[in-house]
Amino acid sequence: MPGFDHVIAKSLSDVIEKNLGRKTVQKIEGRLFEKYGISWSQALEEFERLDFVLKELFGNAGAKGLENRFCESIFDLKSKKTDDSYITISDPDINSTIIQTFGDLEKKKIIESIISVPKVVYEIIKECDLSQTSGYRKINALINDGFLIPAEFEIKENKKIFKYICVFKNLKIDINSNKIKVSIQLNDSQLQSSFLRAIKA
Repeated sequence: MPGFDHVIAKSLSDVIEKNLGRKTVQKIEGRLFEKYGISWSQALEEFERLDFVLKELFGNAGAKGLENRFCESIFDLKSKKTDDSYITISDPDINSTIIQTFGDLEKKKIIESIISVPKVVYEIIKECDLSQTSGYRKINALINDGFLIPAEFEIKENKKIFKYICVFKNLKIDINSNKIKVSIQLNDSQLQSSFLRAIKA
């Protein structure tokens, strides 16, 4: 699934390799390709498949323990107990990507314009008063980074035209004693993130 799974994929890959070692990751990659015909990067965004291979190799309890460890490296699970609707991210790379994205005024405008209502690209560009070139470039960057996802589409002149929405519906950035904490509330469609579903199972 695009979106939140894509946002965390690189950090998740690093965390898994740090915990399991390169050789084990290569073994997992081979099994993923053999069983599903997918690459490592695809498996990180379709976590249920990776979860299945981990269970094959480490058993149900072993896989669950590893997945909890992966999760603890990326999220601050203590904060989950105090505010159930927000997810606090502890991974500095993900936090940095989010802060840089919101630090770009044009990207921030784009996100704010579609935080709750999906829109087609030309509507976003017009509403945000962006040039065509810059608008398309920024929107494509946000899509590639996983921040924008297609929510629905309309048919015009026999073409599918997608409407996009942001993966977050709320975001809090707290800076306290030189520590930056990013807490996100996911858009409803992102609550079906394959990683979140697998670790909750």
